[in-house]
Amino acid sequence: MIKADPVLLEIMKSLLTAVAEEMGGTLGRTGYSPNIKERRDFSCAVFDAKGDMTAQAAHIPVHLGAMPLSVKAALERFGSLAEGDIVVLNDPYAGGSHLPDITMVSPAYMDNKLLGYVASRAHHADVGGISPGSMPLAKEIFQEGLIIPPVKLQKGDEIDDSVLDLITRNSRTPAERRGDLSAQIAAQHIGIRRLQELAKRYSQELLRDYMAALQDYAERMVRDLIARMPDGRYTFRDYMDDDGFGNEDIPIVVTVSVEEDKLALDFTGTSPEVAGGINAVASVTLSAVFYVIRCLLTDDQVPTNAGIFRPVKIIAPEGTLVNARFPRAVAAGNVETSQRITDVVLGAFAQALPDIVPAASQGTMNNLTIGGDDPRTGGRFAYYETIAGGMGASAQADGLSGIHVHMTNTLNTPVEAMEYAYPLRVTRYEIRRGSGGAGKHHGGDGVYREVELLADATVTILSERRRHAPFGLFGGEPGNKGENRYFPAEGETLPPELKGLPEKDSYRVLPGKVTFPAAKGARVGIATPGGGGYGAPMKRR
Repeated sequence: MIKADPVLLEIMKSLLTAVAEEMGGTLGRTGYSPNIKERRDFSCAVFDAKGDMTAQAAHIPVHLGAMPLSVKAALERFGSLAEGDIVVLNDPYAGGSHLPDITMVSPAYMDNKLLGYVASRAHHADVGGISPGSMPLAKEIFQEGLIIPPVKLQKGDEIDDSVLDLITRNSRTPAERRGDLSAQIAAQHIGIRRLQELAKRYSQELLRDYMAALQDYAERMVRDLIARMPDGRYTFRDYMDDDGFGNEDIPIVVTVSVEEDKLALDFTGTSPEVAGGINAVASVTLSAVFYVIRCLLTDDQVPTNAGIFRPVKIIAPEGTLVNARFPRAVAAGNVETSQRITDVVLGAFAQALPDIVPAASQGTMNNLTIGGDDPRTGGRFAYYETIAGGMGASAQADGLSGIHVHMTNTLNTPVEAMEYAYPLRVTRYEIRRGSGGAGKHHGGDGVYREVELLADATVTILSERRRHAPFGLFGGEPGNKGENRYFPAEGETLPPELKGLPEKDSYRVLPGKVTFPAAKGARVGIATPGGGGYGAPMKRR
């Protein structure tokens, strides 16, 4: 361990973070799909020569905690990577999250010496599977799309076109996939170049020393945080609404144990893995815990890297909802169960740190995919989006309204971009006033987004908090639950999937998780949950 100069440590932290941020800027600017270039559904990070994360950009939390396992999987598969190599993978059981998230890993060399690695992960709007958007209601991972184990996409600066062709051939939108994959490759090259420039400017030895020093510093900050918590055991339980196949009220339980400067999180008591795709692989659970601990470090200047996890032990029993086994379906585990794991872990920490932890936010990503034949182009389209909701209130302030929270950190797709790219029309988009929970501080409000189909299509919704509302804290009231709506086209005969659903006004109330064929002229509405309130509501005079 070196004795780091504090000024240089801060400089190196900023420079390494800037490498990841510039990778993300490149990926966003050169991406083809609205999901990449508009919503910014991607993440980038820098790793040391051992494959430990050293710096990350403020991208998608559910990506960034899992990416280190993808880097480790690439290194385990190949032993070492040569200069110019790029490994590509998306296997959730090898450090991935779900199949649409494709990761690339590249080594950075200078003078034939390894400096470290750079990695990017991007959500690709379609990678095959039984429904457009690759986020289906499924009972096994084979139904969710193409599984890519660690494989070399590029060898010594030469792209392996057979690997690229294999991936694009399995997508309903191959040209878009090729464009987004090319954007990721460009981001990899930028990351390598910037690491080489840092090594040239400061020396390879100093760069490696300060990569290690930054991890040591983050570890010290986490140990200091834990030491300031009251020793004890803090347990919290919450529920997933359902798995889409009839299993309801599925518990997730965590017990947080604090002892001096060490922390353990035990998920014993959580439901066994289930039939539907809400199963989370271990890397997703790791991401949620990583995110929460980083949030508890309220100092924004603390670097986000592998050092944060050194004082933390996670017990996630194999075969449970938070550590699923192959070949369980996992598409919703990444986007929905990750949110509930976050809620549960925050609920446990709220007992130890009541002035820091907020009430529950919306607790869902409200995943909406729509795909089919595009009459404008003669090709196919696959639209995917997560939709904002309410943030939980805290001891300091009301929650924000209409915002992506916790494990997602994306933007919305602008109406103009959406209508330009797809045969869709946005007919309503507004804040869902009054949906946040009351309290001394109010929870943020959700939103309502309604989309009209301009062509026949297949629709999939994966959502939560339709049965269990986001909880308030310390007397605060829960936020409103969400609701999914279907307005049939004039004269449309409802498909079997929608018959028997409750009617309300002019629409059918859809389940939280559903796939169905929809007719041109139909509309799909998503009313997202509000955040929970904090503290007992103050009485009006």
